Amino acid sequence: MHNPTRPHFYSTGLLLAAFIAFLFTPLTFAQTDSHTALQSAIEVQRQRLSSSDAEERRDALMKLGSMRRAEPSRVALVGLSDASPIVKAVAAKAILSLGPDESVAALLPLLNYKDEFVRREVAYALGATKSHNATSALIGLLVNDKEDGVRSAASVALGELEDESAVVTLAGVVAPELGGQKSKKREKNVFVIGAAAKSLGQIKSRAGVPALLSALGNEKLDQDIRREAAHALGLIGDPSAAPALRTAANSSDPYLAQAAVNSLKKLTP
Repeated sequence: MHNPTRPHFYSTGLLLAAFIAFLFTPLTFAQTDSHTALQSAIEVQRQRLSSSDAEERRDALMKLGSMRRAEPSRVALVGLSDASPIVKAVAAKAILSLGPDESVAALLPLLNYKDEFVRREVAYALGATKSHNATSALIGLLVNDKEDGVRSAASVALGELEDESAVVTLAGVVAPELGGQKSKKREKNVFVIGAAAKSLGQIKSRAGVPALLSALGNEKLDQDIRREAAHALGLIGDPSAAPALRTAANSSDPYLAQAAVNSLKKLTP
């Protein structure tokens, strides 16, 4: 028996299918165009990496890094072998979209590079990976490198990694007397010590509290270090820090006093 409603439903279904195809077909074309544009942009920068001008190679690496994708970062790997220190340093940041493990593996060899600037920038880049695979190498850099700027970068990077295995070393930089390190060379650079104190706060391990309390109460230390210690104690939130922070809240240094007051508000009951 003929169903008079069938043509209506049948034609409606065809229209719906056509409409759905219309919606998704432009999206596919857009994705294809976008991929082609990315490939073209990468190829332009790849060619610039062959330039004899170090500034042009540096700029090409910056553009590859700004794409924030694995493919351009893989192209940027060649910059790690560049003869120019500034190009190497920029490449260290440009490759980070490869992902943590691959980035760390590519960067670690450069921690032994002769140029201080390169070692420093590679240390910062390792911190940006957030990978604990970089912790051991950064600890070695903090302890052994002869340059203040490199040790400071390593100290900062360890805080970015938030790896508790770095706490003992960082605490030893902040308060070497607590770790029986009186016979060893003490860190003298204010920025290195301050960065170590800040990193202890970022890691948030209570194992770092004794060293921070020692720094906070040591009036012979630079005030910047004591302020970082006060701030770090607030980030850790251990209530055992309250007495020392109350004392610091009455400091004649208004910045230290304010840091102590702010940290007191953060302590867990």
